[in-house]
Amino acid sequence: MYGEPIESIRNGIQVLISALRTDPQALETAYLSVIVYDTVARQLLPLTDLGSFLQPPIEASGASSFGAAIKLLCSKIDKEVLKAGPDNKGDWKPMVFIMTDGHPSDKWEDSFEELKNRKVIMIACSAGFNVNDQLLKKLTPNLVDLKTASQRDLAVFFNWNTQTIYGSSKMNNI
Repeated sequence: MYGEPIESIRNGIQVLISALRTDPQALETAYLSVIVYDTVARQLLPLTDLGSFLQPPIEASGASSFGAAIKLLCSKIDKEVLKAGPDNKGDWKPMVFIMTDGHPSDKWEDSFEELKNRKVIMIACSAGFNVNDQLLKKLTPNLVDLKTASQRDLAVFFNWNTQTIYGSSKMNNI
């Protein structure tokens, strides 16, 4: 990935962070992590509170190891997301943003089924003109097109998703 698609992804992350930082509740409760996937899937930043989040440099090349990224994501959710217990409320339902400019180059279906078992909210973001939007729509009905959306459109979309999470979290805590 290079050129306009990677710039769209970098911009999308910046818009998401900016939108979250305008919300006082998000500043106290939101944590973010960055996992990238090209030939290899790797975590660039572990779960970090919103106030401390600094966007790491994001570069991509080679294949699109989507299945490996989902497998890594599942592992990180298991290790980094606080589970509810008798002494704590635990973290809210994780929100996962999948940002891609193309097609998976590896087997991803089994990993995706494993991710669905973790009850995450998933948003797919397409960045580029070679994206398999039909595949992304199979993953989630929440699809945003980073290549055609304006910065304002992205901010509205991310704010809507953020408010959806807060609303469902408040309902679950009643």
